[in-house]
Amino acid sequence: MSTTAAPALRRGDAGFRRVAVGLFFAGFTTFALLYATQPLLPRLVEVFAVSPGTASLSVSVTTGGLALAIIPASALSERWGRRPVMVWSLAGAVVLGLAAATAPSLWLLLVLRALEGVALAGLPAVGMAYLADEIDTGHLGGAMGLYVAGNSVGGFGGRIVVSALNDLTGSWRLALGGIAGVSAVYLLVFWLVLPPSRRFTPTPVSAGALAAEVRSHLGDPVLRRLFAVGLLLMGTFVCAYNYVAFRLLGPPFSLSDLVVGFVFVLYAVGTVTSTVAGRLSGRLGARTTVLAACGVAALGAVAMLAPVLALVIGGLALLTVGFFAGHAVASAWVGRRAEHGRAVASGIYLFSYYVGSSVGGTLGGVVFGAAGWSATVGFLVLLVAGTAVVVLPLRSSSPGAPDRGAPSVG
Repeated sequence: MSTTAAPALRRGDAGFRRVAVGLFFAGFTTFALLYATQPLLPRLVEVFAVSPGTASLSVSVTTGGLALAIIPASALSERWGRRPVMVWSLAGAVVLGLAAATAPSLWLLLVLRALEGVALAGLPAVGMAYLADEIDTGHLGGAMGLYVAGNSVGGFGGRIVVSALNDLTGSWRLALGGIAGVSAVYLLVFWLVLPPSRRFTPTPVSAGALAAEVRSHLGDPVLRRLFAVGLLLMGTFVCAYNYVAFRLLGPPFSLSDLVVGFVFVLYAVGTVTSTVAGRLSGRLGARTTVLAACGVAALGAVAMLAPVLALVIGGLALLTVGFFAGHAVASAWVGRRAEHGRAVASGIYLFSYYVGSSVGGTLGGVVFGAAGWSATVGFLVLLVAGTAVVVLPLRSSSPGAPDRGAPSVG
């Protein structure tokens, strides 16, 4: 059993790299599976003769299932340990991902994708809590940034694999099965690399105690605003990537599925952005960094209105930079702010984050279907503006110190 006597890991320590690399692979696997159907939305519209909004449910039900299960999964990690919950979570998701590839109907696909989201719930909040437990506070931003970078690599790598298989084989089933197989390999790497917890002692959590932790965190005005930041940023991000494929496949661009799939390489900017943003927040303060990220994302959304391919791609890149920067800083801020029940605090943040994915992606489909791309961009700008409004009243502590401010009062 781990004890709290072990010193927190700092950059340069022997175990720091294993923790960072292990969580990087976990982030990759999570996002590769979670959004596996996103580049397939136009194909699902064609195969099942449904609207873009209905096809987008293959993404929304997965993130919705994750959102509903993430707090219970966090509680399980308090009893059974961080590492076991993460390993079994990803293993279950891989199996369900393979099963989804054989679904004979859209509705069964949706059921399996929802269950896959429930299985994946054991990784995101627990991974953040694991980092908060094991890594020294002064080095948490960089480590969290690398974890989020794994999310970005999984995001674009998974989507490229899916898009390529779909284009080359003409089969969405082979595409889903292929990314599940790749994820199985990365799961093995994660299992082999990630060390057991050193600073965590399992503590059974009753339903009453869990409810008390949730009430405590929701009673913190800073955490409430950070939870809202996760919801709004993720809603913006998923909405943009859900429907930009329809924009690029149609006139005036009329790109092929394979070429559109490579647009997801833009996720690579998150690999650098999230790490840099974590370090930048240590110098400028978290509030300033998140507000800057909102400005970049809004500029990118507006640029996507142009009927010029380079501007659409460049705008999506800027929106991606803003999203990953804001999320990396906000998620690390939650870990610093929560002095107790970190897994539960992370769980609430990610509950909000993935609710934003489900709601933003689905509402974006309604807007896109009813009023087209220009209205969808307007919806994106509205979400980003809402994020800035939520963050603006917060006061960061001095750069380089943990952010434990409270909303200003007038």
